[in-house]
Amino acid sequence: MIANGWGGSQKDLLYDLHRSLGAVLILILVLRLFYRLANPPLPLPNDIPAMQQRAANMTHWSLYALLIAEPFLGWAATSAYPAAVTVFGWFKLPSIWPVNSALSELLFSVHRWIAFAIAFLVVAHIAAALYHHFVRKDRMLMRMVTG
Repeated sequence: MIANGWGGSQKDLLYDLHRSLGAVLILILVLRLFYRLANPPLPLPNDIPAMQQRAANMTHWSLYALLIAEPFLGWAATSAYPAAVTVFGWFKLPSIWPVNSALSELLFSVHRWIAFAIAFLVVAHIAAALYHHFVRKDRMLMRMVTG
């Protein structure tokens, strides 16, 4: 596993923090998704080409899907490893997958690739926001900030 060669004495602390943040992220993302479904954003302006509107929609929903899948994959991989998911030392989450080392390695690998995909989509989203602000000089960035 990739974890075995780095981190020294801080490795367990860093993994516990990583898993704790992932657990909290699940709750935050579920709440955000419910908010988003109950309060849809304003439609994009008509002067934005249909292809860009589809790309924006696909980027947003892909981000939601990946951001929700990512912590669950990490939780399943950790359960299959097996290791406990302790949330900030307060409580342990239940295992959601039976012990299976081979599956754990695969899930951790998928978890890593999804992290790269999320990073790519975040960069694309930021680039699009900056494009709208500095090139098109429309109010899209302010629309993102203020709703």
